[in-house]
Order: sequence, then structure tokens, then C-alpha cells
Amino acid sequence: MTAGSAAAERRPWVEDLLAQVPPGETPDLHGAFPRLEEERLRALEVVGERRPTARGEVLIAEGQRETAFYTVLSGRVAVAEAFGTPAQRVVRVHGPGRFLGELGILTGQPAFLTNVVADPGEVLVVPADQLRALALRDPAFGDLVLRAFLVRRSLALGEGIGFRIIGSRYSAATRQLREFAARNRLPHRFVDLESDPSAEQLLRGLGLGPEDTPVVLYQGRVLRNPSTDELAHVFGLRDVGTAEEVCDLVVVGAGPAGLAATVYGASEGLRTTLLDAVATGGQAGRTSSIENYLGFPTGISGGELADRAVLQTEKFGAHRSVPAEVVGMGEREGNHDLWLADGGHVVARCVIVASGVRVRRLPVPRLEEFEATCVYYAATPLEAQACVGDPVVVVGGGNSGGQAATFLADHAAEVRLVVLESRLDENMSRYLADRIMQDPRIEVYLHSRVEDLEGENGRLEAVIVRDLVTGEQTRLPARDLMVFIGGVPSTSWLPDEVSLDTGGYVITGAAARRTTESGEADGPEPLLLETSVPGVFAAGDVRSGSVKRVASAVGEGSMAVRLVHEHLARTR
Repeated sequence: MTAGSAAAERRPWVEDLLAQVPPGETPDLHGAFPRLEEERLRALEVVGERRPTARGEVLIAEGQRETAFYTVLSGRVAVAEAFGTPAQRVVRVHGPGRFLGELGILTGQPAFLTNVVADPGEVLVVPADQLRALALRDPAFGDLVLRAFLVRRSLALGEGIGFRIIGSRYSAATRQLREFAARNRLPHRFVDLESDPSAEQLLRGLGLGPEDTPVVLYQGRVLRNPSTDELAHVFGLRDVGTAEEVCDLVVVGAGPAGLAATVYGASEGLRTTLLDAVATGGQAGRTSSIENYLGFPTGISGGELADRAVLQTEKFGAHRSVPAEVVGMGEREGNHDLWLADGGHVVARCVIVASGVRVRRLPVPRLEEFEATCVYYAATPLEAQACVGDPVVVVGGGNSGGQAATFLADHAAEVRLVVLESRLDENMSRYLADRIMQDPRIEVYLHSRVEDLEGENGRLEAVIVRDLVTGEQTRLPARDLMVFIGGVPSTSWLPDEVSLDTGGYVITGAAARRTTESGEADGPEPLLLETSVPGVFAAGDVRSGSVKRVASAVGEGSMAVRLVHEHLARTR
């Protein structure tokens, strides 16, 4: 189905949908649907064209890439989800002056909603490439569109608009799909077999049973237990370019350091490719609010910060591929080969290792029994939804643990924070420690450690905690366990030639200099963030001696690009 022709093919569906359209238009309560002024419309008309519309005409079709930027000049447009199915419904209505679409026109993702003309009129159509060019020439216009698209994506995520995931909250496979969708900020709705009475009826209508779950429903397609790779392809997350190309720079890891390196590399003219095994955002993307990041006095979620950075990478023409797990690296003819888990490979003149850390697991008995269902390593709206009305135990005395406790206190029945330290502000920012101590909804257990877990059939019932000073054990009722106890460096994919410290972190700078068997220097001294392999740099949490903060990671990622230029200049 192509936009513009779908109305004729699905006229009954269109008429049924348009009968639902309410009068007027959707109020703009959050700045998601701004109205363009006449001056802005005239600028758009220079690179676009006016076109009449007909009732029932599809301008943007769910599942297809947005190739044009539409602004309504007259008439009205209805925005619908699940168009052409019995579940279709109108979620927005837009009138004159408003522009249509979503983030996909900038990121290359397919549309999650269908835009159908409700009342005939006229639209201004600007090709997608012209929109990007105009946004570069006119930053104020670019900011307006970007801000609106970001808010629209947040609204869609909060309202459960988009594709559906049907499964059990206690299913490991279902949770994997939900986490992938949430971390990549893909609009979706979870239909839980355990609590949603419509779930089994929906499955029966598809000729499926609970044993066939998890199931993903999107654009009339039924995906049975799809892999995250399959979802990535369906939703347009992968874009590596061609294997034959030699990139100037490959960045491995899409956390704050990797995203900063990608933005700066691409903006400075380097052919840049960004790879990540799971999602953009890294550990920061698992955080509900970052309050001490410069320029955001009210805080910003890790997911939104990552969204903004991803759009910057698109703006400057970087390639991005997620998920794309790097499993090995080697040198060939002065370049660096990176091999991917799916059998692909990328060649680069320089590499920035920004792969960060993997979550550290609790060393307690029975962890694996509950890990797929009741143990979490992030505190985002996804985890908050799972914890509504439950008693929760949060483990970890750093900022991540503290932020998780304050965030979950708005959703869980009870929150208990367990930390090894004798003072809460020992490894936590003072402002956050003070907030927690003043919050009556959070009970803090200092100098304490989790000893055991209780429960049956993968359902957690309690966490056993030991006071390390008195030796006393306490049983804390819990349905969910949130773990934030640091991480393990993601360096297993690196070759032996890249020097690591005793903790597995990447050594850089003078300390990484190679020596011969006689102890003499072997080659030039590495640049500040350069590893023991020339042309390979490290930034962010994965680097030995780095400060584990978002702002520091962003600074290192940016600095690494400057050093890449220096390396390329001296090796030409």
C-alpha cells in the first residue's frame, strides 16, 4: 500500500475511521503540535509545492518511510493507529498551520501511525531531503520541528500508541522484546496475558494460543516470537552502509561517549559509523532522570537525551546500526576490521571504543531463577509499569540506585534502598542523598548486603538483607528487585593487542605505550585517549581512569574525535 492510493483500496476502512473523527482538532497541551506562521510557510513553499487533498486520502501510511513533510493549509487530517484493521482508531486531528509526521522522517524509521484526510483542503508538501537541508540553514525552524517530533514520540510512548507486544510479564522472551522496544524508544503497547482480559481473545482471533507468545502485531503482520534483530530490520534501526566502504571512523557503543564522538566526527566531515549491540543511550539510557547535566535545570531522561543525540547524528550524515554486536577486531593494510555477530563486517581507518560497561549481577543464590521476570537493571517507564503497586527493593549506593529509588517511589507500593556504604552520600551526589533521606516513601538500609532471594515459580516474594555491622538479617517483602551495583567493562571483543588494566578497562595515553622485550619504547607515544593499538581510541566508562559521569563521557567522546584527526593527519 502506498500513501495516496490506500484510500481507494480500503474505502470501507477509511469511512469507518472517518466516522470516528471528532469536531475541531486535538489541543496542543505539550508543544507537540505547533502552528507554523505565515513567514515560515512562505519559506517552505520555496522548496515544496501546494497540493489539493481529497477526503480519505492517505498522506502518511503506517509501516512506510516518510518521504515528505506535510503542512496542512486547509481542511483537516486525522491521525490513526492500526489503520485498516478492526482495532483502528483516531488518536489525533490536525487543522490548518500544523505539520504532520513523526521522528521517522528524520531517522529513517517507518511511520507508526497513518495520516488520513478527514476534510478536503490543501497541503504543502516538502521532500524529506529538502526538509533536512532547510533545518540546517534555519536552526530556529529545525529546533521547532525537532522539539515537536521529540514530544510526539514521548506522547506516543506514554499513551501506548504503536505496535503491540502480546505475552506474559513472566516470560523471558516477552521481556526481551519489551526492553528492546523501550530502550530504542519504539512506540508500542504491551498486552499482558496475566492481567489483560482481551489478550487471549485477541490471540484466538489470530488463530494463536498463549503457547505461541510472545507475538508482535504491526501493520497487519503477525510476528511470532521475533528476535530483536528482526524487529530492528522491521523498524529501520540498521544502517551500516556497504561492507566494501572504508569508514574514516567507527564508533563502538552508543552511550553518551559514543554518541558525542559520532556527532562530532560526522559534523567535522569524517565518514562515521556508529554500532551498538542493544540500543542507543548506554547506561545513561536506563536512567529516568539526569539532573546534574549542564543545560537541563529540571533534568532530562537518559532516553530523551539519547533521542536528541541520535537526531544530531542523522543531521550530520552518520551511519547508525542498532543492534549490531561487534565480536572481534583486527588490523589489515593499515585499517581496522570489525566483525559483527551476524557475520557482517565494517572497515575503518580509526576506531573509538566507547562500549561502556555491562551491568554487574548480584552474587546471590537463585538469582537466575528470578532474573528473567522480577530482576531489573534499569529504571525507566517500562520498569515503573511493571512495579505499579508492588513492594520494591533497590540495591546500589550510587546515583543510578538513588535515581531509581526516587523514580519508583511514585509508582511502587513500597521502596527499600539497600546500600553497602555507611553513609548515603559516600558514592551518591549530595543533592540526591538528601532528597532520599527526606522522602518518607523510601526506607534506607545502610551498610547492608543482599544475602538471598525467596519466591516460587519465578515470582519473587522477598529479599533477605544482612546488616554488615550487626550481622542481623531482615526479610524485606518484594515483588521486584532493581540492581544498580556498577558494571563490568565491555571489552571481551577487543584483541590482545589492546592493553587492559587489571579490572578489564582500556588503558590509554602514555600508560598504553608499547615496549620491546628489552623495555625500550616501541613506536610513538599514544595520544591522550589512544590505546596501545595506533588509530584505536577509547572514551567513556570503558576507559581506565575515566570519571563515570555523563558529562565526562560526552567530553571524552568529543576529545577523541580531535585526536582521530591528529592521527589521520600524521599517517597520511
